[in-house]
Amino acid sequence: MRTATITRATAETDITVEINLDGSGTYDIKTGVGFFDHMLDQLARHSLIDMKIRAKGDYHIDDHHTVEDTGIALGQALAQALGDKKGINRYGECHLPMDDAQVRCALDLSARPFLVWSLDLPTQKIGTFDTELVREFFQAFATHGGITLHIDQLHGFNSHHIVEAAFKAVARALRVAVETDPRKADAIPSTKGAL
Repeated sequence: MRTATITRATAETDITVEINLDGSGTYDIKTGVGFFDHMLDQLARHSLIDMKIRAKGDYHIDDHHTVEDTGIALGQALAQALGDKKGINRYGECHLPMDDAQVRCALDLSARPFLVWSLDLPTQKIGTFDTELVREFFQAFATHGGITLHIDQLHGFNSHHIVEAAFKAVARALRVAVETDPRKADAIPSTKGAL
């Protein structure tokens, strides 16, 4: 089973993440940040990665530490569940439309973290959620998951639609990348022999 459980406890947050890469996209997510929970639900549902996430943070300051540290823990869980990455597709991509928004994601589970980010969010808030935290989440997720992650906005004027399209595009790309390649299920997908 390609599963992992990560617990991250600091003076700012207390987070537990459980994932199953071979799941059906079930989710049980409670971070204390409503819009963020909704986005993580989308990430689980569309990647088919089962996720259980519990987070408590220093909300009296803001949501920054909770969102960023959840990204760290989720990235660590992904890396742990992938193990040596034998047999995975490694790469994934998706063009995802959502009403006015279209977002493209391309990713590589390379163990070489890098984020290319070109989303232009027209508002600073979605409800009470700071839109700048979306990038913080994906930066933490890519860094600690060892992901080369490109997220590009092609169209969009509604911040909610753009952000949701981004989470769903990443999810769909991730779904492809973590799946087993039936033609090379016993091989590391690299000429180096390691990822």
